[in-house]
Amino acid sequence: MTKLDLVTFLIVCPMVGIAGFVDAIAGGGGFISLPAYLISGIPPINAIATNKISSSMGTAVATVRYGRMGYITARYAFPAAALALVGSWLGAMLAMKLSDEFIRIAMIVLLPVMAFYVLRSKRLSQDCGSEYPPKKTMLLTMAIAFPIGIYDGFYGPGTGTLLMTLLVGAAHYSLNSAAGTTKVINLSTNIAALFTFLFSGKTLFVLGLTAGAFNIAGAYLGTKFFSEKGATIAKPMIIIVICIFFIKVVGEMAGIF
Repeated sequence: MTKLDLVTFLIVCPMVGIAGFVDAIAGGGGFISLPAYLISGIPPINAIATNKISSSMGTAVATVRYGRMGYITARYAFPAAALALVGSWLGAMLAMKLSDEFIRIAMIVLLPVMAFYVLRSKRLSQDCGSEYPPKKTMLLTMAIAFPIGIYDGFYGPGTGTLLMTLLVGAAHYSLNSAAGTTKVINLSTNIAALFTFLFSGKTLFVLGLTAGAFNIAGAYLGTKFFSEKGATIAKPMIIIVICIFFIKVVGEMAGIF
Protein backbone atom coordinates (compact mmCIF):
# COMPACT_ATOMS: atom_id res chain seq x y z
CA MET A 1 0.00 0.00 0.00
CA THR A 2 1.49 3.34 -1.06
CA LYS A 3 1.75 5.76 1.85
CA LEU A 4 0.55 9.31 1.21
CA ASP A 5 1.57 12.39 3.18
CA LEU A 6 0.93 16.12 2.97
CA VAL A 7 4.02 16.70 0.82
CA THR A 8 2.63 14.36 -1.84
CA PHE A 9 -0.57 16.40 -2.06
CA LEU A 10 1.37 19.69 -2.10
CA ILE A 11 3.47 18.50 -5.05
CA VAL A 12 0.75 16.78 -7.07
CA CYS A 13 -2.33 18.97 -6.70
CA PRO A 14 -1.00 22.35 -7.97
CA MET A 15 0.76 20.69 -10.92
CA VAL A 16 -2.38 18.74 -11.85
CA GLY A 17 -4.30 22.01 -11.72
CA ILE A 18 -1.84 23.58 -14.20
CA ALA A 19 -2.16 20.45 -16.35
CA GLY A 20 -5.92 20.90 -16.50
CA PHE A 21 -5.49 24.50 -17.65
CA VAL A 22 -3.02 23.58 -20.40
CA ASP A 23 -4.98 20.52 -21.51
CA ALA A 24 -8.21 22.49 -21.93
CA ILE A 25 -6.49 24.88 -24.33
CA ALA A 26 -3.99 22.83 -26.33
CA GLY A 27 -3.97 19.25 -25.05
CA GLY A 28 -0.86 17.67 -23.58
CA GLY A 29 -1.79 18.08 -19.91
CA GLY A 30 -0.45 14.60 -19.23
CA PHE A 31 3.08 15.90 -19.82
CA ILE A 32 2.62 17.90 -16.61
CA SER A 33 0.33 15.77 -14.45
CA LEU A 34 1.96 12.35 -14.79
CA PRO A 35 5.50 13.59 -13.95
CA ALA A 36 3.99 15.36 -10.92
CA TYR A 37 2.77 12.03 -9.55
CA LEU A 38 6.14 10.39 -10.27
CA ILE A 39 8.17 13.24 -8.72
CA SER A 40 6.13 12.92 -5.53
CA GLY A 41 7.32 9.32 -5.19
CA ILE A 42 4.22 7.48 -6.38
CA PRO A 43 5.18 4.17 -8.11
CA PRO A 44 4.72 4.33 -11.92
CA ILE A 45 1.72 1.98 -12.22
CA ASN A 46 -0.08 3.78 -9.37
CA ALA A 47 0.82 7.14 -10.90
CA ILE A 48 -0.61 6.19 -14.29
CA ALA A 49 -3.79 4.74 -12.75
CA THR A 50 -4.37 7.68 -10.38
CA ASN A 51 -3.62 10.22 -13.10
CA LYS A 52 -6.56 8.78 -15.08
CA ILE A 53 -8.91 9.71 -12.23
CA SER A 54 -7.82 13.35 -12.05
CA SER A 55 -7.43 13.85 -15.81
CA SER A 56 -10.83 12.30 -16.56
CA MET A 57 -12.47 14.68 -14.08
CA GLY A 58 -10.91 17.75 -15.71
CA THR A 59 -11.59 16.51 -19.24
CA ALA A 60 -15.25 15.92 -18.35
CA VAL A 61 -15.62 19.50 -17.13
CA ALA A 62 -13.86 20.90 -20.20
CA THR A 63 -16.12 18.81 -22.45
CA VAL A 64 -19.29 20.07 -20.75
CA ARG A 65 -18.04 23.66 -20.85
CA TYR A 66 -17.20 23.51 -24.54
CA GLY A 67 -20.56 21.87 -25.21
CA ARG A 68 -22.37 24.73 -23.50
CA MET A 69 -20.33 27.22 -25.52
CA GLY A 70 -21.55 25.55 -28.72
CA TYR A 71 -18.13 24.19 -29.71
CA ILE A 72 -19.30 20.56 -30.06
CA THR A 73 -21.29 19.24 -33.03
CA ALA A 74 -22.75 15.95 -31.81
CA ARG A 75 -23.17 14.36 -35.26
CA TYR A 76 -19.41 14.65 -35.84
CA ALA A 77 -18.04 14.22 -32.32
CA PHE A 78 -19.93 11.19 -31.01
CA PRO A 79 -19.37 8.76 -33.93
CA ALA A 80 -15.71 9.83 -33.94
CA ALA A 81 -15.48 9.20 -30.18
CA ALA A 82 -16.91 5.70 -30.66
CA LEU A 83 -14.34 4.93 -33.36
CA ALA A 84 -11.55 6.36 -31.21
CA LEU A 85 -12.67 4.06 -28.40
CA VAL A 86 -12.40 1.02 -30.67
CA GLY A 87 -9.05 2.29 -31.95
CA SER A 88 -7.79 2.74 -28.39
CA TRP A 89 -8.66 -0.86 -27.59
CA LEU A 90 -6.86 -2.07 -30.73
CA GLY A 91 -3.86 0.09 -29.86
CA ALA A 92 -3.71 -1.41 -26.37
CA MET A 93 -3.79 -4.90 -27.92
CA LEU A 94 -0.95 -3.94 -30.27
CA ALA A 95 1.04 -2.50 -27.40
CA MET A 96 1.13 -5.92 -25.78
CA LYS A 97 2.56 -7.52 -28.92
CA LEU A 98 4.75 -4.93 -30.64
CA SER A 99 7.63 -2.64 -29.77
CA ASP A 100 6.72 1.06 -29.66
CA GLU A 101 10.13 2.02 -31.10
CA PHE A 102 8.77 2.67 -34.60
CA ILE A 103 6.09 4.99 -33.12
CA ARG A 104 8.82 7.04 -31.49
CA ILE A 105 10.77 7.24 -34.76
CA ALA A 106 7.61 8.33 -36.58
CA MET A 107 7.03 11.02 -33.95
CA ILE A 108 10.55 12.41 -34.39
CA VAL A 109 9.74 12.93 -38.09
CA LEU A 110 6.14 14.07 -37.60
CA LEU A 111 6.48 16.53 -34.73
CA PRO A 112 8.73 19.08 -36.48
CA VAL A 113 6.35 18.98 -39.45
CA MET A 114 3.42 19.66 -37.11
CA ALA A 115 5.28 22.52 -35.45
CA PHE A 116 6.04 24.07 -38.84
CA TYR A 117 2.38 23.73 -39.84
CA VAL A 118 1.14 25.35 -36.62
CA LEU A 119 3.56 28.25 -36.99
CA ARG A 120 2.59 28.90 -40.61
CA SER A 121 -1.11 28.01 -40.52
CA LYS A 122 -3.67 30.75 -40.96
CA ARG A 123 -6.41 28.27 -40.05
CA LEU A 124 -5.46 28.38 -36.37
CA SER A 125 -7.70 31.38 -35.83
CA GLN A 126 -11.24 31.96 -34.72
CA ASP A 127 -12.48 32.94 -38.19
CA CYS A 128 -10.93 30.35 -40.44
CA GLY A 129 -13.74 30.13 -43.02
CA SER A 130 -13.94 27.54 -45.81
CA GLU A 131 -15.30 24.63 -43.76
CA TYR A 132 -16.05 21.41 -45.65
CA PRO A 133 -19.62 20.15 -46.33
CA PRO A 134 -21.14 18.16 -43.42
CA LYS A 135 -20.74 14.70 -44.98
CA LYS A 136 -17.08 15.27 -45.81
CA THR A 137 -16.44 16.74 -42.37
CA MET A 138 -17.99 13.70 -40.69
CA LEU A 139 -15.97 11.22 -42.76
CA LEU A 140 -12.73 13.12 -42.18
CA THR A 141 -13.41 13.39 -38.44
CA MET A 142 -13.94 9.64 -38.18
CA ALA A 143 -10.90 8.94 -40.37
CA ILE A 144 -8.77 11.06 -38.02
CA ALA A 145 -10.26 9.75 -34.78
CA PHE A 146 -9.70 6.05 -35.47
CA PRO A 147 -5.89 6.09 -35.98
CA ILE A 148 -5.49 8.67 -33.21
CA GLY A 149 -7.43 6.29 -30.96
CA ILE A 150 -5.02 3.49 -31.91
CA TYR A 151 -2.10 5.79 -31.13
CA ASP A 152 -3.65 6.71 -27.75
CA GLY A 153 -4.03 3.06 -26.79
CA PHE A 154 -0.60 2.09 -28.12
CA TYR A 155 1.55 4.99 -26.90
CA GLY A 156 -0.58 7.94 -25.78
CA PRO A 157 1.37 11.15 -25.03
CA GLY A 158 0.19 14.25 -26.90
CA THR A 159 -3.02 12.66 -28.21
CA GLY A 160 -5.11 15.80 -27.69
CA THR A 161 -2.56 18.06 -29.38
CA LEU A 162 -2.23 15.72 -32.37
CA LEU A 163 -6.00 15.44 -32.69
CA MET A 164 -6.65 19.16 -32.44
CA THR A 165 -3.99 19.98 -35.04
CA LEU A 166 -5.31 17.36 -37.50
CA LEU A 167 -8.92 18.46 -37.09
CA VAL A 168 -7.96 22.04 -37.95
CA GLY A 169 -5.50 21.20 -40.72
CA ALA A 170 -7.07 18.19 -42.44
CA ALA A 171 -10.78 18.44 -41.61
CA HIS A 172 -10.95 22.25 -41.77
CA TYR A 173 -12.51 22.64 -38.33
CA SER A 174 -12.58 26.06 -36.73
CA LEU A 175 -10.29 26.26 -33.72
CA ASN A 176 -13.29 26.33 -31.38
CA SER A 177 -14.92 23.25 -32.92
CA ALA A 178 -11.60 21.38 -32.94
CA ALA A 179 -11.17 22.07 -29.21
CA GLY A 180 -14.67 20.81 -28.43
CA THR A 181 -14.45 17.67 -30.57
CA THR A 182 -11.01 16.86 -29.19
CA LYS A 183 -12.40 16.91 -25.65
CA VAL A 184 -15.28 14.54 -26.52
CA ILE A 185 -12.88 12.04 -28.07
CA ASN A 186 -10.35 12.40 -25.24
CA LEU A 187 -13.08 11.86 -22.67
CA SER A 188 -14.21 8.60 -24.29
CA THR A 189 -10.70 7.09 -24.35
CA ASN A 190 -9.92 8.39 -20.84
CA ILE A 191 -13.02 6.79 -19.37
CA ALA A 192 -12.23 3.46 -21.05
CA ALA A 193 -8.73 3.51 -19.55
CA LEU A 194 -10.06 4.68 -16.20
CA PHE A 195 -12.42 1.72 -15.82
CA THR A 196 -9.58 -0.64 -16.71
CA PHE A 197 -7.44 0.83 -13.94
CA LEU A 198 -10.29 0.93 -11.42
CA PHE A 199 -10.56 -2.84 -11.63
CA SER A 200 -6.79 -3.21 -11.30
CA GLY A 201 -6.70 -1.99 -7.70
CA LYS A 202 -3.80 0.37 -8.49
CA THR A 203 -5.64 3.69 -8.12
CA LEU A 204 -5.07 5.95 -5.10
CA PHE A 205 -8.59 7.29 -4.73
CA VAL A 206 -8.09 10.03 -2.14
CA LEU A 207 -5.13 11.53 -4.00
CA GLY A 208 -6.81 11.09 -7.39
CA LEU A 209 -10.06 12.76 -6.33
CA THR A 210 -8.27 15.61 -4.53
CA ALA A 211 -5.99 16.25 -7.51
CA GLY A 212 -9.06 15.90 -9.74
CA ALA A 213 -10.66 18.88 -7.98
CA PHE A 214 -7.59 20.94 -8.90
CA ASN A 215 -7.71 19.57 -12.45
CA ILE A 216 -11.36 20.63 -12.69
CA ALA A 217 -10.45 24.15 -11.56
CA GLY A 218 -7.64 24.30 -14.12
CA ALA A 219 -9.90 22.98 -16.88
CA TYR A 220 -12.60 25.52 -16.01
CA LEU A 221 -10.13 28.41 -16.14
CA GLY A 222 -8.55 27.00 -19.31
CA THR A 223 -11.87 26.84 -21.19
CA LYS A 224 -12.72 30.36 -20.05
CA PHE A 225 -9.31 31.65 -21.15
CA PHE A 226 -9.60 29.83 -24.48
CA SER A 227 -13.04 31.31 -25.20
CA GLU A 228 -11.65 34.80 -24.60
CA LYS A 229 -8.20 34.52 -26.18
CA GLY A 230 -8.65 31.79 -28.82
CA ALA A 231 -5.80 31.52 -31.31
CA THR A 232 -3.77 34.13 -29.41
CA ILE A 233 -3.12 31.62 -26.64
CA ALA A 234 -3.77 28.28 -28.39
CA LYS A 235 -1.10 28.63 -31.05
CA PRO A 236 1.89 29.27 -28.73
CA MET A 237 0.69 26.66 -26.24
CA ILE A 238 0.39 24.01 -28.96
CA ILE A 239 3.96 24.81 -30.04
CA ILE A 240 5.18 24.49 -26.44
CA VAL A 241 3.42 21.12 -26.02
CA ILE A 242 4.86 19.85 -29.34
CA CYS A 243 8.38 20.89 -28.25
CA ILE A 244 7.99 19.13 -24.88
CA PHE A 245 6.63 16.08 -26.70
CA PHE A 246 9.63 16.05 -29.07
CA ILE A 247 12.11 16.32 -26.19
CA LYS A 248 10.33 13.50 -24.35
CA VAL A 249 10.40 11.15 -27.38
CA VAL A 250 14.08 11.86 -28.09
CA GLY A 251 14.88 11.43 -24.40
CA GLU A 252 13.12 8.06 -24.30
CA MET A 253 15.05 6.86 -27.34
CA ALA A 254 18.32 8.04 -25.82
CA GLY A 255 17.50 6.35 -22.51
CA ILE A 256 17.41 9.62 -20.59
CA PHE A 257 13.76 9.30 -19.49
